[in-house]
Amino acid sequence: MPVNWQYLTAAPSLPALYLRAATRRIIAGQHLPDQGLRSWVTVDERRLAAYRRVCGFAEGSPMPATYPHVLALPLQLQLLTAKEFPFPLPGLVHLNNRIRLLRPLGGMGNLRIGVQVRNLQPHVQGATFDLLTEIDDALGPLWEAESRLLCRGVTLDAKPPRKTKAPVPPLSELTHWQVPVDIGRRYARVSGDYNPIHLTALSARLFGFPRPIAHGLWNKARILAALHEHLPSANIEIEVAFRRPVRLPGEVGLWVSAPGSNGAFKLSGAKGLEHLSGRWRPIA
Repeated sequence: MPVNWQYLTAAPSLPALYLRAATRRIIAGQHLPDQGLRSWVTVDERRLAAYRRVCGFAEGSPMPATYPHVLALPLQLQLLTAKEFPFPLPGLVHLNNRIRLLRPLGGMGNLRIGVQVRNLQPHVQGATFDLLTEIDDALGPLWEAESRLLCRGVTLDAKPPRKTKAPVPPLSELTHWQVPVDIGRRYARVSGDYNPIHLTALSARLFGFPRPIAHGLWNKARILAALHEHLPSANIEIEVAFRRPVRLPGEVGLWVSAPGSNGAFKLSGAKGLEHLSGRWRPIA
């Protein structure tokens, strides 16, 4: 289905989008819109530096592979809270995320961001769809990502696709770290993502969590910071599946396969509880 692109001249206001999201609670349909959004952005070096510090990247290092999600957040929220989008934003569950680094994220100037939704599929708990984000620079395509989101309560006239598990290479513990109780608020300040489940115990309990949980994309960013010597800077695809949330505060361990063009990792907590699993591979 062709995408009907709408071009924005300025980034949408995040507070207004959060207010719009909070007032919408019902499922309004079963079809994804064909609308996509595009806009040019300029990288703020101070905000990027603050993001590096919060996520564990070295000062002055190249732009982290996860940072374009921060740049794209206003457009993503604009798309997911539009009246044409059928599902309410509160309650959407982030199941997995795949990033493709087409070229090194070096010195950044103006970047063009595009977001769209596609691939509505049945799921045992409802329905899933993919939020696709693409970033270009003056030379062309630079970075892209797919986030698969689950909306519970949607019934589609089809059976969920079968899942197959790829074999996992041997993993050994590379490192571990403490996840502080305020990491959700610190990540919110550098990313703009103020989801209540990550902020305080009180706001998390309103959505069924006894304690705040770490943001999935902070977990992925922190892992990539720890794997900087394992991974190439381009022509790589990094995929993660979010298993169980990391409750705050907490302690996690990163288990990784041997360095190479292909590899796997997992983030584990107490008693071997798996929070996240992932893989990297060259882009086909």
